Amino acid sequence: MTWNEKVTDYLRLRRQLGARLTWPEHLLHQFATHLTAAGIEVITVTEAITWCSLPPAGVTAAPRTRASSRMTAVRGFADYMHALNPIHEVPPRGIFAGPVHRQGPYIYCSAEITAVIRAAATLEGRSRAQTYPVLFALLAATGLRVGEALALDRDSADLDAGVLLISRGKGRDPRLVPLHPTATAALERYAHWRDDQHHGRRPAFFTDADGERLKYATVRDNWVHASTAAGLRTAARQPRMHDLRHTFAVNTLLGWYRDGADVAAKMPALSIYLGHSDPANTYWYLSAVPELLAHAAARLDAANTREQAES
Repeated sequence: MTWNEKVTDYLRLRRQLGARLTWPEHLLHQFATHLTAAGIEVITVTEAITWCSLPPAGVTAAPRTRASSRMTAVRGFADYMHALNPIHEVPPRGIFAGPVHRQGPYIYCSAEITAVIRAAATLEGRSRAQTYPVLFALLAATGLRVGEALALDRDSADLDAGVLLISRGKGRDPRLVPLHPTATAALERYAHWRDDQHHGRRPAFFTDADGERLKYATVRDNWVHASTAAGLRTAARQPRMHDLRHTFAVNTLLGWYRDGADVAAKMPALSIYLGHSDPANTYWYLSAVPELLAHAAARLDAANTREQAES
């Protein structure tokens, strides 16, 4: 398969995942032509930097924005090629200064989530030790946005039915989020404890020691304490609460792929569950996480093989 054919397959896959890639298509076919002319069979960081740094014809120094946009396109293609064959290298981010892009997700393993929840249970203050393990576990189990969980009211949590009504999300429409029985049980235990502490009925589901709705800044501070105590947070690695949402989405998609499900058919349901007003935000996970990209690439490769066999 030629480099241009590989680029075409990559673009086809990304567009099936909701991307447009008009300008990257132009750049990647130029990159493919360069690789072919140079007789290069494996993408390396050095070769990617060399091509991205090339100035236009008749110009002695390429604008830095040119190198940055080229590298962004090449990095996406290199990610795809690396997923197919690890021999290909993926250029690290930050080689060229450029516009800020959406931060890649940190995907927690189950042991890390458990460690954070256990660390939260040791936070000083009985209210914190009771509240934050449940809050962090809920974020991990449902993929809720942090703001959605903090905005949750008592009347929005139907624990008898095991369903949450999310009415203050980023999307315009409210949505129902079903709970696993273990999540429902944890919320029920917390609700009983909270009501024993605060006899005056307040609307907020998650409250602080004074019975007031939790504030995001306070929650983030406690997340930092718990994730640091769990050994997850270092000077070089600072995973966020929001990454629990990313982890939920990625694990859902991985489970579907591993089960052989029709992921494309299930994507709209996941978009609705997560409260994405634009389905492209859900498809983003497929290109942002290498293992998901590898699964998607394998599906495309299998489809291409079937088409060739039938033709």
